[in-house]
Amino acid sequence: MKFTTLMASAALALGLAGAAVADGHEKTKVGFVYVGPVGDGGWTYEHDQGRLAVEAEFGDAVETVFVENVAEGPDSERVMTQMALDGADLIFTTSFGYMDPTNNVAAKFPDVKFEHATGYKRLHPNVSTYSARFYEGRAIQGHIAGKMTKSNIIGYIASFPIPEVIRGINSAYIHAKKVNPDVEFKIIWAYTWFDPSKEADAAKVLIEQGADVVLQHTDSTAPQAAAQEAGNVITFGQASDMGQYAPLPRVSSIIDDWAPYYIARTRAVMEGTWEQKDTWDGIGAGMVGIGEISDAVPADIKAEALEMKAALADGSYHAFTGPLNKQDGSPFLAEGETADDGTLAGMNFFVEGIEGDIPN
Repeated sequence: MKFTTLMASAALALGLAGAAVADGHEKTKVGFVYVGPVGDGGWTYEHDQGRLAVEAEFGDAVETVFVENVAEGPDSERVMTQMALDGADLIFTTSFGYMDPTNNVAAKFPDVKFEHATGYKRLHPNVSTYSARFYEGRAIQGHIAGKMTKSNIIGYIASFPIPEVIRGINSAYIHAKKVNPDVEFKIIWAYTWFDPSKEADAAKVLIEQGADVVLQHTDSTAPQAAAQEAGNVITFGQASDMGQYAPLPRVSSIIDDWAPYYIARTRAVMEGTWEQKDTWDGIGAGMVGIGEISDAVPADIKAEALEMKAALADGSYHAFTGPLNKQDGSPFLAEGETADDGTLAGMNFFVEGIEGDIPN
C-alpha cells in the first residue's frame, strides 16, 4: 500500500470516529497502529480482536481508530503523529520495528500515552512496553513436533533476527531435541511479518528439503495452505488459531490474547491511573493461549503437551532450563538453572545443535 493511500485511509478512519463527545462526556480515544492487514489471520487480526474487545467493554465511553499495513520506520512515525494530533489519548503500536518511532512521537506529545508491543525502550514517562512469552508456546510446539516428525527434519519460517524470534526457535528446538535426539531444524529467514507469497515459497522449500513439520513466526496462513497441498506435513497456527486448517495440517497453535491487557490499559487511562510499566506475560496470565490440539496428535503426545502447558502456567517448569550450551559449545545454563528475563529479552544466540548463523 502506498503511503499516500495509507494516509488517506488513516484520515478516513480517524475522521469517521466522529466527535469526541457522547452523552455529554468526553470519550477516551484509543489508536492502534498495525504492521499488517486486519484480515491477516494471525498477528494483526488478534490485535484487532483486542481493539474490538475494548469497544465492547466500554461502549460509548471510548472510540477506537486504527491504521493497517503501516511500514516500520518513518511511515509509522507519521501515522502515530497524525493519531496524536487528532486527539488520541492512548496509542498502541503493535510491531517491534515501531520502537524508535513510538519514542520519537511520545517525546512530542507528553500528554498522550503510548504502548509499544514487543519492544524494550521506554525513553519517556508516557511510554510503556508489553509482550507475551510466546516461547512458552514454542516449547509445546517443539515437543509435539519432535514426537510426530517421521523425517526428523523440522522446518522453521523465521521473520526477522530479533530476540523474540530467536527465543522461539531456541525454545522449539530444545523441546523437540529433548524428545527426539535425531531431530534437525532447517530455518528460512523470510524478512517479513506478512507476505503470503514469500511465506508460501518458504514453506514449499522446507518441504522439498524433507521437512514434515513446519513452524512459522510469520503471520499469514499461506504456510498452512502450502502444507495442506503437500500432504503429510503438520503445521501450527501462529498468533491466531488458524483452525480452518485443523485437524491437519494444523495440529495446534499459539494464540495471542491481547484483549485483557488492552481493556486494562484503556481503563487506566480513563481513570487517570495509567503508569509506565513493562509487561511480559505468558500462558499463566492468559496472554499466550494454546489452540486446541487436534485428534491428529496421538493421545499420549497430547497428554504430555497439556501437562507441559500446565507446568509452564503454574511456574513449576521454565522453558529454558539447563543444562544447555550455546551454539558454539560454551555454557549457557547449568543443570537445573533457568534463564533470567534479561538474558531472554536480549537473546542473540542459538543453542547448541542448531545449524546456521543468525543474520546480522
